[in-house]
Amino acid sequence: MKKGKTSKLEGFKDSKIVYGTVDSKELKSVYVNLQTWVEPKEDEENWARIVSNMSRSIKHSVYDSIDDSIFDRKYIVDMDLRTSGLNINKKSFMNLEMNFFVISEIEFKSKELRNSIKNIINSIYDDIFFKNEYFKFSLTKSGNKSRKNLDFQTV
Repeated sequence: MKKGKTSKLEGFKDSKIVYGTVDSKELKSVYVNLQTWVEPKEDEENWARIVSNMSRSIKHSVYDSIDDSIFDRKYIVDMDLRTSGLNINKKSFMNLEMNFFVISEIEFKSKELRNSIKNIINSIYDDIFFKNEYFKFSLTKSGNKSRKNLDFQTV
């Protein structure tokens, strides 16, 4: 008997976002997984410091945007971006996983939960992705083609 569920969040052109739970019957926690490719804009001396600061900024952004009527203020944010291979004109994979603990009774499929998670992701996009001076973000390694929104020209 499967209890876990996942759901995709559409509308974010630079990343693939999925949220889910391991037990949808007794919802206690929700995970959000954001995957994207990053490409440095310029060469930098200390990538470890830059990635660490970006991770910290994401945690602050989540703290500022979390709906504390749904989620506990205690949460886990884990950003995985290898600093050893960051070079200009080379994309590196970034995985951001966040775990939130539910404090109110709420259905996994509810609009309230979905909107709360979208609000957190929008905050991360506004605070970190759009204002980032070090990285360009894209959905795929080869380009920034959205899987569903390809434009074709009729000849």
